[in-house]
Amino acid sequence: MKKTKYYYNPNSLRFEKLEISRLRVALTIFGWVCTALVFAGIIVWIAFTWFDSPKERYLKKQIAEMEFEYELMTDKLDTMAIILNELQYRDDNIYRTIFEADPVSRNERLVGIGGSERFGRMSNLDNAELVKSTALKLELIKRRMVVQSKSYDELSDMVRDKEKLLAHTPAIQPVSNKDLERISSGFGYRIHPVYKFAKMHEGLDFTAPRGTDVFATADGVVETANISSRGYGNEIVINHGYGYKSRYAHLNGFAVKQGQKVKRGELIGYVGNTGLSTAPHLHYEVEKDGIKVNPINFFYNDLTPEQYLRVIDLANQYNQSYD
Repeated sequence: MKKTKYYYNPNSLRFEKLEISRLRVALTIFGWVCTALVFAGIIVWIAFTWFDSPKERYLKKQIAEMEFEYELMTDKLDTMAIILNELQYRDDNIYRTIFEADPVSRNERLVGIGGSERFGRMSNLDNAELVKSTALKLELIKRRMVVQSKSYDELSDMVRDKEKLLAHTPAIQPVSNKDLERISSGFGYRIHPVYKFAKMHEGLDFTAPRGTDVFATADGVVETANISSRGYGNEIVINHGYGYKSRYAHLNGFAVKQGQKVKRGELIGYVGNTGLSTAPHLHYEVEKDGIKVNPINFFYNDLTPEQYLRVIDLANQYNQSYD
């Protein structure tokens, strides 16, 4: 049962029944509701601002784990980049140097790699800079690996060509010289036997009896088998390819003819004393890309290190040549 409320009226000096209008009731209720809503809003704001919901805590944990994984991935990518740098250094400065090949240019290694604008679609992601940086590193390493793989394919081809190159590079002495006593005059300025002044001697002189066998020092094709009574006398020139040629001068006779293919160690002629020569000997020259070079640098197939040093000492003696 609803209680009746009274209030004291000072005008009538008596208690009178309290009458409350519906509007006042409505306003009171509305006031309490607004107050409750304000307090509820404050509580919700505090809750959402300072406290995470279970779902938010879960998502934040997922994001933290993702950031940690990205950091690990970045560290691995940095390690891969260091390894790639080492491989590129060996490729350019060791392997390609051995095969006398040009290094891969920096532009070729980085071709197709643009700036971060290539990953603009990632800009709207959370942690966009981290994602874009990692994606850029991954793309760069991928491209460098492709270029490096192609470079190694080229090196593989060079290895196969190198086998041919080695076979076509002068690498033995042109006469049998096991006791190393046949080298009489080396490469460089020597006293000319006829003109008696220092003149550039562009080969090696091997003393040997007339008719001593002369051998091809590498695979090739006989370019010249010339008979002459002047200069080099009877001579054979073998074109080995790869820029190499060898000359065998003052021969007594030939065992091959022009245009014939020869192998290293194959008999090609005989020691003589023809042309401008003062005694039976073989004058031997090596030419690389049109320039005459010291043949002593090519006797590495049939000599031990000790024998090679002995040959160098003999060839470096300043004396009179035989031609």
